[in-house]
Amino acid sequence: MINLADLIAPSFYCLHHKIKEQNFTHYWLKGGRGSTKSSFISLEIILGMMEDENANCVAMRKVGVNLKDSVFEQLRWAISALGAEKNWKATVCPLQLLYLPTGTKILFRGADNPKKIKSTKFSRGYCKYIWYEEVDEFKGMEEIRTINQSLMRGGEGFCVFYSYNPPKSQRNWVNEEILKTRGDRLIHHSTYLTVPKHWLGEQFFIEANHLKQMNEGAYNHEYLGEVTGTGGEVFTNLTIRPISDDEIQTFDKIARGLDWGYATDPFHYTVNHYDKTRRKLYIFFEIQQVGLSNRKATELVKAENINNGIITCDSAEPKSIAEVSDYGLRVIGAKKGADSVDYGIKWLQDLEEIIIDPIRCPNAAREFNGYELEKDINGNFKAKFPDKNNHSIDAVRYSRESDMKNVRVR
Repeated sequence: MINLADLIAPSFYCLHHKIKEQNFTHYWLKGGRGSTKSSFISLEIILGMMEDENANCVAMRKVGVNLKDSVFEQLRWAISALGAEKNWKATVCPLQLLYLPTGTKILFRGADNPKKIKSTKFSRGYCKYIWYEEVDEFKGMEEIRTINQSLMRGGEGFCVFYSYNPPKSQRNWVNEEILKTRGDRLIHHSTYLTVPKHWLGEQFFIEANHLKQMNEGAYNHEYLGEVTGTGGEVFTNLTIRPISDDEIQTFDKIARGLDWGYATDPFHYTVNHYDKTRRKLYIFFEIQQVGLSNRKATELVKAENINNGIITCDSAEPKSIAEVSDYGLRVIGAKKGADSVDYGIKWLQDLEEIIIDPIRCPNAAREFNGYELEKDINGNFKAKFPDKNNHSIDAVRYSRESDMKNVRVR
Protein backbone atom coordinates (compact mmCIF):
# COMPACT_ATOMS: atom_id res chain seq x y z
CA MET A 1 0.00 0.00 0.00
CA ILE A 2 1.24 3.48 -0.88
CA ASN A 3 1.11 6.07 1.90
CA LEU A 4 0.05 9.27 0.16
CA ALA A 5 1.65 11.36 2.91
CA ASP A 6 5.01 10.05 1.63
CA LEU A 7 4.34 11.59 -1.77
CA ILE A 8 2.56 14.87 -0.97
CA ALA A 9 4.22 17.76 0.87
CA PRO A 10 2.44 18.89 4.07
CA SER A 11 1.35 22.19 2.50
CA PHE A 12 -0.95 20.21 0.17
CA TYR A 13 -2.70 17.99 2.75
CA CYS A 14 -5.69 20.31 3.21
CA LEU A 15 -5.93 20.94 -0.54
CA HIS A 16 -6.00 17.20 -1.20
CA HIS A 17 -9.08 16.82 1.00
CA LYS A 18 -10.83 19.78 -0.64
CA ILE A 19 -10.30 18.23 -4.07
CA LYS A 20 -11.57 14.89 -2.83
CA GLU A 21 -14.68 16.59 -1.45
CA GLN A 22 -15.13 18.45 -4.78
CA ASN A 23 -15.49 21.78 -3.00
CA PHE A 24 -14.25 23.74 -6.01
CA THR A 25 -13.84 23.47 -9.78
CA HIS A 26 -10.84 25.69 -10.48
CA TYR A 27 -7.61 25.24 -8.52
CA TRP A 28 -4.86 27.83 -9.05
CA LEU A 29 -1.57 26.53 -7.65
CA LYS A 30 1.18 29.11 -7.51
CA GLY A 31 4.57 29.03 -5.86
CA GLY A 32 8.31 29.09 -6.27
CA ARG A 33 10.90 26.57 -7.31
CA GLY A 34 10.76 23.20 -5.62
CA SER A 35 7.30 23.70 -4.13
CA THR A 36 6.22 20.34 -5.72
CA LYS A 37 2.94 21.79 -6.98
CA SER A 38 3.28 19.98 -10.33
CA SER A 39 4.03 16.71 -8.55
CA PHE A 40 0.92 17.18 -6.43
CA ILE A 41 -1.29 17.87 -9.44
CA SER A 42 -0.01 14.83 -11.31
CA LEU A 43 -0.76 12.60 -8.32
CA GLU A 44 -4.28 14.01 -7.98
CA ILE A 45 -5.03 13.39 -11.65
CA ILE A 46 -3.74 9.81 -11.64
CA LEU A 47 -5.52 8.98 -8.38
CA GLY A 48 -8.73 10.58 -9.57
CA MET A 49 -8.75 8.72 -12.87
CA MET A 50 -8.12 5.38 -11.17
CA GLU A 51 -11.10 6.05 -8.88
CA ASP A 52 -13.52 7.31 -11.56
CA GLU A 53 -14.07 5.02 -14.54
CA ASN A 54 -15.42 7.88 -16.66
CA ALA A 55 -12.66 10.41 -15.97
CA ASN A 56 -10.33 11.55 -18.76
CA CYS A 57 -7.78 14.35 -18.74
CA VAL A 58 -6.25 16.91 -21.08
CA ALA A 59 -2.86 18.28 -19.98
CA MET A 60 -1.63 21.42 -21.70
CA ARG A 61 1.25 23.78 -22.25
CA LYS A 62 1.07 26.90 -24.36
CA VAL A 63 3.62 25.44 -26.79
CA GLY A 64 3.11 21.80 -27.70
CA VAL A 65 6.79 20.97 -28.12
CA ASN A 66 7.25 21.41 -24.36
CA LEU A 67 4.71 18.74 -23.42
CA LYS A 68 6.81 15.59 -23.49
CA ASP A 69 9.57 16.76 -21.20
CA SER A 70 7.23 18.40 -18.69
CA VAL A 71 3.66 17.28 -17.99
CA PHE A 72 4.00 13.94 -19.80
CA GLU A 73 7.04 12.91 -17.77
CA GLN A 74 5.52 14.37 -14.61
CA LEU A 75 2.42 12.22 -14.96
CA ARG A 76 4.55 9.15 -15.71
CA TRP A 77 6.40 9.87 -12.48
CA ALA A 78 3.09 9.95 -10.58
CA ILE A 79 2.08 6.58 -12.05
CA SER A 80 5.39 5.10 -10.97
CA ALA A 81 5.27 6.70 -7.51
CA LEU A 82 1.83 5.16 -6.96
CA GLY A 83 3.08 1.73 -8.07
CA ALA A 84 0.55 1.60 -10.91
CA GLU A 85 2.78 1.08 -13.99
CA LYS A 86 1.15 -2.24 -14.94
CA ASN A 87 -2.22 -0.49 -15.30
CA TRP A 88 -1.04 2.29 -17.59
CA LYS A 89 0.29 2.34 -21.13
CA ALA A 90 2.38 5.26 -22.36
CA THR A 91 2.80 6.12 -26.03
CA VAL A 92 4.81 8.91 -27.61
CA CYS A 93 3.10 8.96 -31.00
CA PRO A 94 0.47 10.02 -30.25
CA LEU A 95 1.53 11.43 -26.90
CA GLN A 96 -0.91 9.92 -24.43
CA LEU A 97 -1.36 7.80 -21.30
CA LEU A 98 -3.99 5.05 -21.40
CA TYR A 99 -5.52 3.63 -18.21
CA LEU A 100 -5.95 -0.02 -19.21
CA PRO A 101 -8.69 -1.12 -16.78
CA THR A 102 -11.20 1.44 -18.12
CA GLY A 103 -9.80 2.69 -21.44
CA THR A 104 -9.82 6.32 -20.26
CA LYS A 105 -6.95 8.54 -21.37
CA ILE A 106 -4.73 11.48 -20.65
CA LEU A 107 -4.21 13.51 -23.81
CA PHE A 108 -1.57 16.20 -24.25
CA ARG A 109 -2.23 19.37 -26.21
CA GLY A 110 -0.42 22.58 -27.03
CA ALA A 111 -2.48 25.78 -27.17
CA ASP A 112 -0.41 26.83 -30.17
CA ASN A 113 -2.73 24.54 -32.13
CA PRO A 114 -6.25 25.38 -30.86
CA LYS A 115 -7.96 23.24 -33.52
CA LYS A 116 -6.57 20.11 -31.88
CA ILE A 117 -8.06 21.17 -28.57
CA LYS A 118 -11.50 21.87 -30.04
CA SER A 119 -11.56 18.50 -31.77
CA THR A 120 -10.66 16.55 -28.61
CA LYS A 121 -12.95 13.53 -28.16
CA PHE A 122 -12.96 10.53 -25.83
CA SER A 123 -14.45 7.14 -26.68
CA ARG A 124 -15.48 6.70 -23.07
CA GLY A 125 -16.40 9.15 -20.33
CA TYR A 126 -15.65 12.87 -20.35
CA CYS A 127 -12.83 15.30 -19.70
CA LYS A 128 -13.00 15.57 -15.94
CA TYR A 129 -9.46 16.87 -15.45
CA ILE A 130 -7.80 19.78 -17.23
CA TRP A 131 -4.27 20.88 -16.40
CA TYR A 132 -2.72 24.16 -17.55
CA GLU A 133 0.99 23.85 -16.72
CA GLU A 134 2.86 27.18 -16.71
CA VAL A 135 -0.47 28.92 -17.21
CA ASP A 136 1.22 32.34 -17.31
CA GLU A 137 2.55 31.38 -20.77
CA PHE A 138 -1.01 31.49 -22.13
CA LYS A 139 -2.37 34.71 -23.64
CA GLY A 140 -4.98 35.39 -20.98
CA MET A 141 -8.34 34.37 -19.57
CA GLU A 142 -10.13 34.74 -22.90
CA GLU A 143 -7.96 31.97 -24.33
CA ILE A 144 -8.42 29.87 -21.19
CA ARG A 145 -12.22 30.30 -21.25
CA THR A 146 -12.38 29.26 -24.90
CA ILE A 147 -10.47 26.06 -24.15
CA ASN A 148 -12.54 25.28 -21.05
CA GLN A 149 -15.76 25.77 -22.98
CA SER A 150 -14.55 23.20 -25.51
CA LEU A 151 -13.51 20.61 -22.94
CA MET A 152 -15.94 21.00 -20.03
CA ARG A 153 -18.88 19.17 -21.55
CA GLY A 154 -20.90 16.04 -20.94
CA GLY A 155 -20.03 15.34 -17.34
CA GLU A 156 -20.08 16.48 -13.72
CA GLY A 157 -17.48 17.28 -11.12
CA PHE A 158 -14.87 18.97 -13.30
CA CYS A 159 -11.44 19.67 -11.83
CA VAL A 160 -9.24 22.26 -13.54
CA PHE A 161 -5.66 22.86 -12.39
CA TYR A 162 -3.62 25.96 -13.18
CA SER A 163 0.03 25.77 -12.10
CA TYR A 164 2.63 28.52 -12.40
CA ASN A 165 5.41 30.52 -10.81
CA PRO A 166 4.01 34.06 -10.41
CA PRO A 167 5.56 36.57 -12.84
CA LYS A 168 7.34 39.54 -11.28
CA SER A 169 4.95 42.16 -12.57
CA GLN A 170 1.58 42.65 -10.94
CA ARG A 171 0.36 43.80 -14.36
CA ASN A 172 0.73 40.27 -15.72
CA TRP A 173 -2.72 38.87 -16.45
CA VAL A 174 -2.26 35.89 -14.11
CA ASN A 175 -1.43 38.08 -11.12
CA GLU A 176 -4.42 40.28 -11.89
CA GLU A 177 -6.74 37.33 -12.45
CA ILE A 178 -6.32 35.82 -8.99
CA LEU A 179 -7.42 39.11 -7.42
CA LYS A 180 -10.89 38.43 -8.81
CA THR A 181 -13.28 36.47 -6.65
CA ARG A 182 -15.13 33.35 -7.78
CA GLY A 183 -17.01 31.00 -5.52
CA ASP A 184 -15.79 27.93 -7.40
CA ARG A 185 -12.11 28.93 -7.35
CA LEU A 186 -9.42 28.11 -4.80
CA ILE A 187 -5.98 29.72 -4.85
CA HIS A 188 -3.11 27.88 -3.18
CA HIS A 189 0.44 29.11 -2.59
CA SER A 190 3.32 26.79 -1.76
CA THR A 191 7.09 27.00 -1.35
CA TYR A 192 10.00 24.60 -0.97
CA LEU A 193 10.15 25.39 2.76
CA THR A 194 7.48 22.78 3.59
CA VAL A 195 8.98 20.09 1.37
CA PRO A 196 11.01 17.29 3.02
CA LYS A 197 14.65 18.16 2.47
CA HIS A 198 15.64 14.78 1.05
CA TRP A 199 13.06 15.15 -1.75
CA LEU A 200 14.92 18.11 -3.23
CA GLY A 201 18.46 17.26 -2.20
CA GLU A 202 20.97 19.26 -0.18
CA GLN A 203 22.29 21.17 -3.19
CA PHE A 204 18.87 22.70 -3.84
CA PHE A 205 18.89 24.29 -0.39
CA ILE A 206 22.49 25.44 -0.78
CA GLU A 207 21.60 27.26 -4.00
CA ALA A 208 18.46 28.79 -2.43
CA ASN A 209 20.32 30.07 0.63
CA HIS A 210 23.13 31.46 -1.52
CA LEU A 211 20.68 33.46 -3.64
CA LYS A 212 18.91 34.70 -0.50
CA GLN A 213 22.19 36.12 0.79
CA MET A 214 23.27 37.61 -2.53
CA ASN A 215 19.95 38.89 -3.90
CA GLU A 216 16.96 38.67 -1.57
CA GLY A 217 14.58 40.12 -4.16
CA ALA A 218 15.45 37.42 -6.69
CA TYR A 219 15.18 34.78 -3.95
CA ASN A 220 11.71 36.01 -2.95
CA HIS A 221 10.54 35.79 -6.54
CA GLU A 222 12.22 32.58 -7.67
CA TYR A 223 12.04 30.46 -4.52
CA LEU A 224 9.14 31.94 -2.57
CA GLY A 225 7.00 32.69 -5.62
CA GLU A 226 6.32 36.27 -4.59
CA VAL A 227 5.22 39.02 -6.97
CA THR A 228 8.20 41.26 -6.33
CA GLY A 229 7.52 43.72 -9.13
CA THR A 230 9.68 45.06 -11.91
CA GLY A 231 10.78 48.17 -10.03
CA GLY A 232 8.32 50.34 -11.94
CA GLU A 233 5.36 49.96 -9.57
CA VAL A 234 3.79 53.33 -8.86
CA PHE A 235 2.02 52.37 -5.62
CA THR A 236 4.11 50.42 -3.14
CA ASN A 237 1.86 51.33 -0.20
CA LEU A 238 -1.12 49.12 -1.11
CA THR A 239 -2.95 46.68 1.11
CA ILE A 240 -5.52 44.59 -0.71
CA ARG A 241 -7.90 43.12 1.85
CA PRO A 242 -11.60 42.95 2.74
CA ILE A 243 -12.95 46.00 4.58
CA SER A 244 -15.63 44.93 7.05
CA ASP A 245 -19.05 46.52 7.54
CA ASP A 246 -18.00 47.36 11.11
CA GLU A 247 -15.01 49.33 9.79
CA ILE A 248 -17.17 51.19 7.31
CA GLN A 249 -19.57 52.20 10.09
CA THR A 250 -16.72 54.14 11.71
CA PHE A 251 -15.75 56.08 8.56
CA ASP A 252 -16.48 59.79 8.90
CA LYS A 253 -14.26 61.40 6.27
CA ILE A 254 -15.96 60.01 3.19
CA ALA A 255 -15.48 61.49 -0.28
CA ARG A 256 -16.81 60.60 -3.71
CA GLY A 257 -15.22 60.98 -7.12
CA LEU A 258 -16.27 60.30 -10.69
CA ASP A 259 -14.39 59.73 -13.94
CA TRP A 260 -16.70 59.88 -16.95
CA GLY A 261 -14.75 57.72 -19.35
CA TYR A 262 -14.63 58.25 -23.08
CA ALA A 263 -15.96 56.07 -25.92
CA THR A 264 -15.02 52.53 -24.88
CA ASP A 265 -13.42 53.68 -21.61
CA PRO A 266 -15.52 52.90 -18.53
CA PHE A 267 -17.41 55.25 -16.25
CA HIS A 268 -15.95 54.97 -12.73
CA TYR A 269 -17.46 56.16 -9.45
CA THR A 270 -15.57 55.77 -6.19
CA VAL A 271 -16.37 56.14 -2.48
CA ASN A 272 -13.51 56.25 0.02
CA HIS A 273 -12.57 57.30 3.55
CA TYR A 274 -9.41 59.20 4.52
CA ASP A 275 -7.91 58.83 7.99
CA LYS A 276 -5.90 62.05 8.03
CA THR A 277 -4.22 61.35 11.39
CA ARG A 278 -2.83 57.99 10.28
CA ARG A 279 -2.63 59.03 6.61
CA LYS A 280 -4.55 55.99 5.44
CA LEU A 281 -7.03 55.86 2.56
CA TYR A 282 -9.78 53.22 2.48
CA ILE A 283 -11.43 52.52 -0.90
CA PHE A 284 -14.61 50.54 -0.24
CA PHE A 285 -17.21 51.19 -2.97
CA GLU A 286 -17.15 51.55 -6.73
CA ILE A 287 -19.25 51.50 -9.85
CA GLN A 288 -17.42 50.83 -13.09
CA GLN A 289 -19.22 50.15 -16.34
CA VAL A 290 -18.76 50.70 -20.07
CA GLY A 291 -21.49 52.28 -22.18
CA LEU A 292 -23.35 53.74 -19.21
CA SER A 293 -25.67 56.66 -19.96
CA ASN A 294 -25.61 59.62 -17.61
CA ARG A 295 -29.22 58.94 -16.59
CA LYS A 296 -28.49 55.31 -15.71
CA ALA A 297 -25.27 56.31 -13.97
CA THR A 298 -27.23 58.77 -11.84
CA GLU A 299 -29.65 56.03 -10.79
CA LEU A 300 -26.80 53.75 -9.74
CA VAL A 301 -25.00 56.52 -7.86
CA LYS A 302 -28.15 57.64 -6.04
CA ALA A 303 -28.68 54.09 -4.77
CA GLU A 304 -25.39 54.39 -2.87
CA ASN A 305 -25.28 58.12 -2.21
CA ILE A 306 -28.61 58.30 -0.39
CA ASN A 307 -27.69 61.53 1.45
CA ASN A 308 -26.63 63.14 -1.83
CA GLY A 309 -23.09 63.95 -0.75
CA ILE A 310 -20.97 66.08 -3.06
CA ILE A 311 -19.20 64.25 -5.89
CA THR A 312 -16.07 65.67 -7.50
CA CYS A 313 -16.09 64.89 -11.22
CA ASP A 314 -13.74 65.09 -14.14
CA SER A 315 -14.20 68.71 -15.25
CA ALA A 316 -13.39 67.84 -18.87
CA GLU A 317 -17.08 66.94 -19.33
CA PRO A 318 -19.08 70.10 -18.38
CA LYS A 319 -22.15 68.89 -20.31
CA SER A 320 -22.20 65.64 -18.35
CA ILE A 321 -21.80 67.55 -15.09
CA ALA A 322 -24.74 69.78 -16.01
CA GLU A 323 -26.86 66.78 -17.05
CA VAL A 324 -26.41 64.72 -13.88
CA SER A 325 -26.89 67.91 -11.85
CA ASP A 326 -30.28 68.31 -13.54
CA TYR A 327 -31.01 64.70 -12.50
CA GLY A 328 -30.44 65.67 -8.87
CA LEU A 329 -26.82 64.83 -8.06
CA ARG A 330 -24.67 67.35 -6.20
CA VAL A 331 -21.62 67.47 -8.45
CA ILE A 332 -18.66 69.79 -8.86
CA GLY A 333 -15.86 69.74 -11.41
CA ALA A 334 -12.34 68.95 -10.31
CA LYS A 335 -10.14 72.04 -10.45
CA LYS A 336 -7.20 70.08 -11.90
CA GLY A 337 -4.58 72.61 -13.03
CA ALA A 338 -0.99 72.31 -14.15
CA ASP A 339 0.71 69.09 -13.04
CA SER A 340 -2.42 68.02 -11.16
CA VAL A 341 -2.07 64.42 -12.35
CA ASP A 342 1.52 64.11 -11.13
CA TYR A 343 0.73 65.92 -7.91
CA GLY A 344 -2.32 63.75 -7.19
CA ILE A 345 -0.51 60.49 -7.84
CA LYS A 346 2.47 61.57 -5.74
CA TRP A 347 0.07 62.49 -2.93
CA LEU A 348 -1.41 59.00 -3.11
CA GLN A 349 2.08 57.48 -3.22
CA ASP A 350 3.04 59.39 -0.09
CA LEU A 351 0.18 58.06 2.02
CA GLU A 352 1.10 55.61 4.73
CA GLU A 353 -1.31 53.05 3.31
CA ILE A 354 -4.01 52.67 0.65
CA ILE A 355 -6.42 49.90 1.65
CA ILE A 356 -8.63 48.53 -1.13
CA ASP A 357 -11.36 45.93 -0.70
CA PRO A 358 -10.94 43.53 -3.67
CA ILE A 359 -14.49 42.21 -3.32
CA ARG A 360 -16.26 45.55 -3.11
CA CYS A 361 -13.81 47.27 -5.49
CA PRO A 362 -12.22 44.71 -7.84
CA ASN A 363 -11.48 47.29 -10.53
CA ALA A 364 -9.73 49.68 -8.17
CA ALA A 365 -7.71 46.79 -6.72
CA ARG A 366 -6.67 45.72 -10.20
CA GLU A 367 -5.82 49.21 -11.46
CA PHE A 368 -3.90 50.43 -8.42
CA ASN A 369 -2.04 47.14 -8.09
CA GLY A 370 -1.14 46.99 -11.77
CA TYR A 371 -0.25 50.64 -12.30
CA GLU A 372 3.39 50.70 -13.42
CA LEU A 373 5.74 53.06 -15.19
CA GLU A 374 6.35 52.22 -18.82
CA LYS A 375 9.77 51.66 -20.33
CA ASP A 376 11.37 53.44 -23.26
CA ILE A 377 13.09 51.79 -26.19
CA ASN A 378 16.27 51.37 -24.13
CA GLY A 379 14.49 49.59 -21.30
CA ASN A 380 14.58 52.57 -18.93
CA PHE A 381 11.50 53.68 -17.00
CA LYS A 382 9.77 56.77 -18.35
CA ALA A 383 9.33 59.66 -15.92
CA LYS A 384 5.73 60.35 -16.93
CA PHE A 385 2.89 58.41 -15.33
CA PRO A 386 0.97 56.37 -17.96
CA ASP A 387 -2.46 57.65 -18.96
CA LYS A 388 -4.27 54.33 -19.34
CA ASN A 389 -5.97 51.76 -17.14
CA ASN A 390 -6.28 54.46 -14.49
CA HIS A 391 -10.02 55.27 -14.29
CA SER A 392 -10.31 54.40 -10.60
CA ILE A 393 -7.08 56.25 -9.84
CA ASP A 394 -8.40 59.40 -11.54
CA ALA A 395 -11.72 59.17 -9.70
CA VAL A 396 -9.91 58.81 -6.36
CA ARG A 397 -7.67 61.79 -7.19
CA TYR A 398 -10.73 63.94 -7.90
CA SER A 399 -12.46 62.84 -4.71
CA ARG A 400 -9.48 63.85 -2.55
CA GLU A 401 -8.61 67.09 -4.33
CA SER A 402 -9.50 69.22 -1.29
CA ASP A 403 -7.29 67.09 0.98
CA MET A 404 -4.30 67.73 -1.26
CA LYS A 405 -4.44 71.52 -0.89
CA ASN A 406 -1.55 73.03 1.00
CA VAL A 407 -0.04 69.60 1.50
CA ARG A 408 3.62 69.28 0.63
CA VAL A 409 4.31 65.97 -1.08
CA ARG A 410 7.73 64.62 -0.22
